[in-house]
Amino acid sequence: MLSPFRGAELTGNIAPTIQTERLVLRHVRAADVDYFADTQSDEEIMRHLGGTLSREDSWRRALTGAGLWGVLGVGLWAVDRQTDGRTIGQIGFFDFQRDMNPSIAGQPEMGWIFSREGQGQGFATEAGRGALDWFDKTLGPQVIPAIIDIKNEPSMRLAERLGFERQPDGTYRNEPIAIFRREPR
Repeated sequence: MLSPFRGAELTGNIAPTIQTERLVLRHVRAADVDYFADTQSDEEIMRHLGGTLSREDSWRRALTGAGLWGVLGVGLWAVDRQTDGRTIGQIGFFDFQRDMNPSIAGQPEMGWIFSREGQGQGFATEAGRGALDWFDKTLGPQVIPAIIDIKNEPSMRLAERLGFERQPDGTYRNEPIAIFRREPR
């Protein structure tokens, strides 16, 4: 049976707004459909994430991540630049009950995707630190896994900057997958 993560009942039904030095992490809104459609139809961005998605599927995925807040007390944030309000990424915590070996079901998996415009400027690291700080303060110390395509070296470096350590690789959808783990803080 799926249950919220320890302390998750405190978070409510929508993503809390987090402000970092240059970013705002906020709940997904209807106006975000173009950002999700554009980002998740980009072959370069999605090559390590199972391939491109249609507008419909990218929006459905965004709504799933946003809806997790009401079910699990964690979910997806849209990431905006403070200077111009432009959405440049998405980041969050999930439990998709993935059929993988070893299992991470029941753990608050962390994941992220950033548009080309949001890459290479430290935005993902800043957003990740903001999300992890919120998690630690709100939900307390817990193991947090992240799964990353074994060829996605930039994402692996980000995971390491965020304090994740690589574990032995696993298998997801009959393919090898890199598993990272952040120990409780």
